[in-house]
Amino acid sequence: MSFSDAVRTCFSKYVTFSGRATRPEYWWFVLFNLLGSIAASILDMILFGSGQDIVVETGFEAGAQAGPLAGLFSLVMFVPLLAAGWRRMHDTGRSGLFLLYPLIVMTGVGIAGALLIGPDGTFAGGLGGVIMWIGIFVLAISPLLVLWWLTRPTQPGDNEYGPNPTEAHS
Repeated sequence: MSFSDAVRTCFSKYVTFSGRATRPEYWWFVLFNLLGSIAASILDMILFGSGQDIVVETGFEAGAQAGPLAGLFSLVMFVPLLAAGWRRMHDTGRSGLFLLYPLIVMTGVGIAGALLIGPDGTFAGGLGGVIMWIGIFVLAISPLLVLWWLTRPTQPGDNEYGPNPTEAHS
């Protein structure tokens, strides 16, 4: 699948979370998203400046200032990129929910951390601290695990999510 075919396919399946997406389809679309974000950020800097006026007016520092074009591009690309990743997980024989594992772990670690803070604002140690460190380790590993799953080869033949896309076009 070529770059333009992948982009066309992902946009034609803008909100389609069922079915399967091959590795080239997903990764070409990720590249398109990256290049589009860079282009939108450059256009923001050319058209609207560096964003320093916003920092001076509000008095708050921000790690990265997203201009209106980059923000709009990210907003438009969020659903098709999520759908493509969801279908990519299906292609490897996994549920699309596996794509959300880092978010699920982050929520769990945040809740556990909030529960382990005592009424006086100190962090409870002991077993709770050990569990928290294990949770932080899992949180650090979970995006790498998702990335690993996204790079896995297409599951041969049909699976519960549909026919093999490479065999269907052959």
